Amino acid sequence: MRRTLSGILMLAAIISAGCDNTVENATPPTTPVPTVTETFTGNVNINGGSTHTFTATAAGSVTATLFGVTPVNTVTVGFSIGTWNALSGSCQSVIAKDDSVQGTVLTGNASAAGMLCARIYDVGKLTETIGYTITVTRP
Repeated sequence: MRRTLSGILMLAAIISAGCDNTVENATPPTTPVPTVTETFTGNVNINGGSTHTFTATAAGSVTATLFGVTPVNTVTVGFSIGTWNALSGSCQSVIAKDDSVQGTVLTGNASAAGMLCARIYDVGKLTETIGYTITVTRP
């Protein structure tokens, strides 16, 4: 019996020596940042524009979609997303599409949390005031 017990203890020592229960440089699991969708509406006059600000709470994908252009949904306008400069009160366009129509989607990536903006503007094609709806999905 003594011989069997010492054999079991030796086997247990060998097994435990081969198992390292410590975790080095483990990356803790990250919690996904929830996305938020905001809706902005307004009007753009001939030669005018409109800017809406929003806050990305973390780095991640930002998508702006131009919906509901009225009264003519085929009119061409400028549409952009960018960073908001609170000191100058201006939207610095990062992604712009000067031939946007209803249904245009702009997608970018916010590298950090911060103030961002979406802008719609006349590119010389408006013959009357238009109404619009923009949705922005962001972290």
